Amino acid sequence: MAKDDDDVWRAIVDNYGDRPELEEPPATVVSPEPSGADELLGRPEVQRPEERTWEEPDSDWTTDRFVPPPPPPLPTTTPDRQAAWIGVFGSPAVLLVFLILGISLPQLIAYALVAAFVGGFVYLVVTMTREPRDPDDDGAVL
Repeated sequence: MAKDDDDVWRAIVDNYGDRPELEEPPATVVSPEPSGADELLGRPEVQRPEERTWEEPDSDWTTDRFVPPPPPPLPTTTPDRQAAWIGVFGSPAVLLVFLILGISLPQLIAYALVAAFVGGFVYLVVTMTREPRDPDDDGAVL
């Protein structure tokens, strides 16, 4: 370090913790009095906090509430896609329940449930749209 750097560093360390001296704030704050110009300009009259009164509203607050419009109906899908989704989620659920309860399924029903799962999955993959999504679409609807 150079001699100048040492002097600068020493000045910083020597002045560390010093606080600037501030003037005392004024003891009283005077609020502006309303003038005739305020009335001409349509400004509300200034009231001191001790002069303010809180009045009950004239109308019932429940009558002024916002009532949103009814929501749009839930989207539906075709029956074949519904059956595919039931096969994808329903078949493993049934197999899991029977496995947990210790109930033995006939082989034919177990194979049918596995086939429903695989068939539903394949159907959903085959019928997917091939075109890519719009990259600017984040799913928000206004």
